[in-house]
Parts: sequence; structure tokens; C-alpha cells
Amino acid sequence: MCLLIGPLGVGKTMILKRLQGYSAKGSFDNMEEAPATIPTVGTNLTNVQLNKKTEIRVRELGGMMAPIWPNYFTDCSTVMYVVDTSNKSQLSSACIQLLNILTAAKLQRASVLIILNKRDLPPPLSIQQIRHLLHLEDIALSASQRIEVVEVSASTGQGLEEVVRWLGSNVKG
Repeated sequence: MCLLIGPLGVGKTMILKRLQGYSAKGSFDNMEEAPATIPTVGTNLTNVQLNKKTEIRVRELGGMMAPIWPNYFTDCSTVMYVVDTSNKSQLSSACIQLLNILTAAKLQRASVLIILNKRDLPPPLSIQQIRHLLHLEDIALSASQRIEVVEVSASTGQGLEEVVRWLGSNVKG
């Protein structure tokens, strides 16, 4: 099972919808328009087809559910954690949530993908400043998990191929 989590309003649902649209041909279709989304209340459980032979199950947990996210860590081998890089005021709380996830006993062997989303919006900070504020290099060096970081725009589809590549390398059906 792959969990898709992150604070409120970071674009988890849009990422999940884009991944659902990923075709068995190995490409994204219809990237002109961003799919309509509403904030997730509760969970979304979705199958994502990576290729003709590989389908994965992704559970998106709404940002309001952060206090009970640990209830979903059992049998979780991969985590995609989403951060809104255009929301400067949310970065410190996103870092704290990420540290809580990485220190959870049930996730010590999980692979983690940190998705820096909304790169299409004018950021108040550079990507280097965002990485510094989130302490991403320090976290990657000290965490027991394998951590990768990707920059994406779920709205435009930019960078989502890297998410699919990571899923294919880290998730077992």
C-alpha cells in the first residue's frame, strides 16, 4: 500500500487524479486542463495503472486527518508526502509533520517520496530556500528510510513522470 499524505490544500487530490489519468502507454493524457478537485474529507482509495502489468493501490488521506494518519501506517511500504511550495506560512508545520512521519515506528522501512508541489506558482522563495527551510538534506541523511525529493506541478503535469518512475521502482502491486 502507498500512502499519499500532506497538509491541507497541498494538491494531493490533484496529484492522485493525474496519476489515475496516466495511461498504460506510459504517458499522461489531456494535460491541457487541470482536473476539478474538492478537498478530501476522509480517504480516497485508488488504483493507478503504471503499465500493462503493474497496478498499484494508493490511499490518499485528507490533511484534516493528520492526527490519525498513524492508524494507516500498518502494511504501508511507501509514502508520498506532498508540500505546497507556494505557501510559505505552511512550510514549518509541513516539516514537523514530515518528521513525525519519519519517526513513526511502523514506517521505519518505508520508502518516502517528498513531492514539492505547485512549482508553477510564483514562489516567494527559491527551491534552495524551500529545501533549506524543510531541512531536506539533513532529513535525508539522518532518516532510516530511503528518501527522494521531486519538484512537480500537479496543475500542469510538470514532474509527474518522476512520481510514476518512483512508484514503479518502490511499490509492489
